[in-house]
Amino acid sequence: MNKISPLAIIEDGAKIGDNVEIGPYCYISSDATIGDGTKIEQNALIYGKTTIGKNNHIFSHAVIGSPPQDLKFAGEDVELIIGDNNKIREFTLFNPGTKGGGGKTIIGSHNLFMGYVHIGHDVIIGNHCILANAATLAGHVEMGDYAVIGGMTPVHQFVHIGSYAMIAGASALAQDIPPYCMAEGNRATLRGLNLTGLRRNIDREDIDEIKHAYKELFEAGKALKDVANELLEKTTNFHVKALCDFVLKTKRGIPYERKNS
Repeated sequence: MNKISPLAIIEDGAKIGDNVEIGPYCYISSDATIGDGTKIEQNALIYGKTTIGKNNHIFSHAVIGSPPQDLKFAGEDVELIIGDNNKIREFTLFNPGTKGGGGKTIIGSHNLFMGYVHIGHDVIIGNHCILANAATLAGHVEMGDYAVIGGMTPVHQFVHIGSYAMIAGASALAQDIPPYCMAEGNRATLRGLNLTGLRRNIDREDIDEIKHAYKELFEAGKALKDVANELLEKTTNFHVKALCDFVLKTKRGIPYERKNS
């Protein structure tokens, strides 16, 4: 049974699942879809063609699906897609995609978005990520799974953040951060591996392989992409392959201290 306040505004056409809670003074657009078991607290606003999966908890004053903050946007048919079991805290702002970015912002499942987090247009976020208070993602940012961004950290448009990476709070990220790595500073640079996150999720033998690959890539003073290709030729480790593939595909570059060979 749904629990919907009579003070909520739900436009005709909105699709509301089972066991959904919607608090007073919420707004749900006619193109929105709300999945089973989702709870939307008072004064939250759901705009546009927004699809929200199951068992999400959206807190007060969140603004979900409002038009993208892109001067090129001219009212095109765009979407915001959110998975299951996410916590979206107070005063967050999630924008849909734009025509130039494929038209979709896509959020995975089991993520935590703390207060005042901003998700820009055409962003793609995986699963089990944490974005602390006032972390802000510009357009076209991509995050893998189990990535963490500290509070008050802005991320430049088109930046990619790999799975299991961590960006420290009060940093400013303008380049790509490979999976398993930790970055910090303004401008943020690599500071090593995110060992705390790795130990929670990855076997010790795999961590040792990742450590060796990190040293070869970022501490040996050799040409980065040459080392990545060499490692790919001789490794069978899934995680090392993922790290090397990321290095080879980066477009914004990787911020690390170059050492003389």
